[in-house]
Amino acid sequence: MARLSGGDPSLLRRINSAVVLHALRGADSPTLTDLTRITGLSRPTVEGVVEGLFAEGLVVEATPDDSGAKRQGRPARRFRFRAEAGYLLGVEIGSHRVSALVSGLDGRVVGAGSREVSETLSADDRIEQVRLVIADVLKRTGVARSSLRAVGVGSPGIVEADGTVRLGTALPDWTGLALGEKLRRSFRCPVLVENDANAAAVAEHWKGAATESDDIVFVLAGLSPGAGSLIGGRLHRGFGGAAGEIGALHLLGRDVTPEHLLSTTDTPLDPLDEPAVAAVFAKAKEGDAGAQAAVERFIQRLVHDVAALVLALDPEIVVIGGWAAGLDGVLEPLRGELARYCLRPPRVALSLLGEAAVATGALRLALDHVEEQLFAVEATVTARR
Repeated sequence: MARLSGGDPSLLRRINSAVVLHALRGADSPTLTDLTRITGLSRPTVEGVVEGLFAEGLVVEATPDDSGAKRQGRPARRFRFRAEAGYLLGVEIGSHRVSALVSGLDGRVVGAGSREVSETLSADDRIEQVRLVIADVLKRTGVARSSLRAVGVGSPGIVEADGTVRLGTALPDWTGLALGEKLRRSFRCPVLVENDANAAAVAEHWKGAATESDDIVFVLAGLSPGAGSLIGGRLHRGFGGAAGEIGALHLLGRDVTPEHLLSTTDTPLDPLDEPAVAAVFAKAKEGDAGAQAAVERFIQRLVHDVAALVLALDPEIVVIGGWAAGLDGVLEPLRGELARYCLRPPRVALSLLGEAAVATGALRLALDHVEEQLFAVEATVTARR
């Protein structure tokens, strides 16, 4: 961003516009007097900004409230931010499910949809399922595709800035996939692709278990766990987008993979075979000794992987999501291990968003992109540098 300069009138107008728009979005049908008080700007400046926002279709005059007693004289004009001036899309692409959320420019969800898919689908077939879910959600909500301002996508794998999946072992044909390029063919607006754990971390910070914290770790727990983190309120991707890949920690001198740890036989589990994984935990609950030992091994590995990340980042809170978030006995062992190894153990909590976390974070990614355009004064949480 260029250095702020008092001699740059266009920048000053942009700042004033951002300040007024923030006030409009956060207030309940304010008057010009209200906006002048909230922003600290002069009334002529506020009037000029509001007229400009009118012309852009971002502000309209609010409908007068006739519910109260009638007052003498002409009531003051009131205004509101037009959340319906554009729409945003948040998409999750998973191994067994694809989903989509639609919101207005205020981030409030107006429609949602999902579809179960097979873990064996090819990349092209999976993307086609994504397109079908999106088309269905847009049709049911009455949102025109042309009104979309940005699309956020959460995907497994290490994702580059242009949306290419540099490494994605969780889905067939995913490594090297130009996912962003393929999806942009379906839209006239920007499409932003992010790693799924990163998207979920953003979601928990926005609407989930970590709304009061700026230093967080979100763990997408499974046989091949991943993690996303925010440091000082900003998403931390790492230099090449591979930050948080704790699923690879078993390569550091460990002979046994998580797939072997959770197996009750000599054959490793398939990380994408969720029924087989669920069966092991079900047997453990029923008292099967072999299954109980397997679950204990898996949980111990998971908490050690998370502890390694916590030691490096020192977050205020660790949020556990993914299918392992619902497993009995995950939180207490994790708290115990963190207390054992960390000078200041972080709080540990389960995800409040559950299976909606990735799509919600993708929606926030889209919202951040639009807010950068609307407010254009400071970088947002998910902005790529």
